[in-house]
Amino acid sequence: MVKGATVLITGGAGFIGTALCQRLLDHNRVRVFDNLRRNALSATNLEQNKNLEVVLGDVRDSQALEKAIDGVDYVVHMAAIAGVDTVLKNPVTTMEVAMEGTSNALRAALKQGNIKRFIDFSTSEVFGAYAFRVREADVTSLGAVGEARWTYAVSKLATEHLAHNYWKQYQVPTCSIRPFNIYGPNQIGEGAIHAFVTRAIAGETIAVHNNGDQIRSWCYIDDIVEGIMLAMVRDEAIGQSFNIGNPRSTVTIYHLAQMVVQLAESRSQIRFVPWDFPDVELRVPDVRKAENLLGFRAIVDLDDGLQRTIQWYRKKLGAR
Repeated sequence: MVKGATVLITGGAGFIGTALCQRLLDHNRVRVFDNLRRNALSATNLEQNKNLEVVLGDVRDSQALEKAIDGVDYVVHMAAIAGVDTVLKNPVTTMEVAMEGTSNALRAALKQGNIKRFIDFSTSEVFGAYAFRVREADVTSLGAVGEARWTYAVSKLATEHLAHNYWKQYQVPTCSIRPFNIYGPNQIGEGAIHAFVTRAIAGETIAVHNNGDQIRSWCYIDDIVEGIMLAMVRDEAIGQSFNIGNPRSTVTIYHLAQMVVQLAESRSQIRFVPWDFPDVELRVPDVRKAENLLGFRAIVDLDDGLQRTIQWYRKKLGAR
């Protein structure tokens, strides 16, 4: 367990960052560096916690980031442009935030000199459109040059290489995490479960792309936070990449929508809508490396996680 430390979380006001703050704040000081474009912190009372400091900034600003890293023990670098629709509209910004931001963060960590762990957040999308029981050492698959859909994955793969090489060349203790479809209470943005749950509670039509036969493995927010905490303290994490996900919770998108409607006791209809852009058709992780080196194992199965998520949104939205 991390105790008595100062932790910097770039992009820490986002969904996963906010959940990590909740886990850390009882025993540590947390500095969040974020532009607050997606602000999940605002839905909590965490900003009243004396151990939390929020710094407004952009990871492309090297001087601001260097100042934010000064005096910290751990860096969890999450800052990124997220969401397929947002990436498609902002492919240049997506790449600049990932590549320039990570480069700035690693330089600042090197200059700081005594970082205990630098965790680089990558993505499961580095495996491309078809990824079944993929292992960290498997060959990554990148989309066609010029196709905006894959700019996020391309830039994240580059940052993984950069983070690992900061360990090899400069001995900055880095590791990378590849999250697989994270969901849960307080999610913001474009996540499928967030959209399905809020619409189901409201009794609105749920839109599913094409035939809804895309396959995903879903990982509850508490489980990935546990994975991050383990990567922060286990020496075996240094110089490694880890798939963090829950292969037991694997369903088609259509089945997921059906589960949400059933569990929410909703009257929502499911509508199939055309989606003409490239998509991830199959994404299931092999997590044995995280199990063996970190002791990680997802414990929240999909039914349980969806029920928790639905209950949270019912309370938030004031629904019955």
